[in-house]
Amino acid sequence: MKYDIASIRSNNLPQSLIDFLNYLETIKGKSQNTIKGYKIDLTMFFRFLKIYKGLFNDESLDFEEIPIGDISNAVLQQITLADLYAFLSFTEKYRENSAYARARKVATLKSFFKFLNGKAKIIVENPAIDLESPKISKRNPTYLTLDESKSLLNAISGRNKERDYCIITFFLNCGLRLSELCGIDIPNIKGDILTVIGKGNKERTVYLNNACVKALDNYLKVRNENLDKIIDKDALFISKNHTRISKRTVEIMLKKHLVNAKLDSEKYTPHKLRHTAATLMYKYGNVDIRSLQKILGHENVSTTQIYTHVDDEKLRDAVKLNPLSEESEN
Repeated sequence: MKYDIASIRSNNLPQSLIDFLNYLETIKGKSQNTIKGYKIDLTMFFRFLKIYKGLFNDESLDFEEIPIGDISNAVLQQITLADLYAFLSFTEKYRENSAYARARKVATLKSFFKFLNGKAKIIVENPAIDLESPKISKRNPTYLTLDESKSLLNAISGRNKERDYCIITFFLNCGLRLSELCGIDIPNIKGDILTVIGKGNKERTVYLNNACVKALDNYLKVRNENLDKIIDKDALFISKNHTRISKRTVEIMLKKHLVNAKLDSEKYTPHKLRHTAATLMYKYGNVDIRSLQKILGHENVSTTQIYTHVDDEKLRDAVKLNPLSEESEN
């Protein structure tokens, strides 16, 4: 579905922002989720700017109600690097944004002001050129162990057992993102080859192993019993309303089965199952980091490298293999 520029206009956004979002869609080919994220970040920035610059003084309105459609090119031309850091400080102190969330806003601001300077020619100097991103501490990914993964699969029951089992099997074996899984269409599956649309509308090939193929076959038999009721005939995973399954439905479904498996339903999300798949492939499948990068659809291998730090057993074995490990003290 194309981003609805008409609806953007009805929201009274600045023309510069409308042009930027249009550019992201039509020229850069960004996904709808990415465009929505940019819109949210920049809407917050413009609202902050109006208060910070004294352009809005109506205290009867909540922050989310502050109109921004009157942000002119003249206002944009006066923005400085100090203003951008003031906004990041605001998001940390008053919006409780984490370093990760603030880093995303830095990326948004850099992209927007680069557009204003290089494409739209609205500003002569780019105030975001020297804008630094907050340091993000790297943490090992949270994931299910092999035994916990088996327990989760064994705990799946209920009216939609075949569907839920297939979904979780896909997560645990293929490392799919939640949006990728919900977006799967039946025509995208040819034998053991699945084509998914990942971040940035990039297409990639996912190979289905025996567990996935078997779970898929079992689910399709049940799904096709109600084929005449299904509204979106191409959608693989269907909700109780016979429409394409939503991300929220998958999240709720997973929580239910995690509880049944006596696993932490708050700790493990669909994204943590993606981490689990990557970890199990790296730990037990002898998958090299470059292959894992392709499987997960990571643009940069640095993102994939977090999975090289999860196997403490290998580190323990490496220390044990030290030729001095058996030497006794004199």
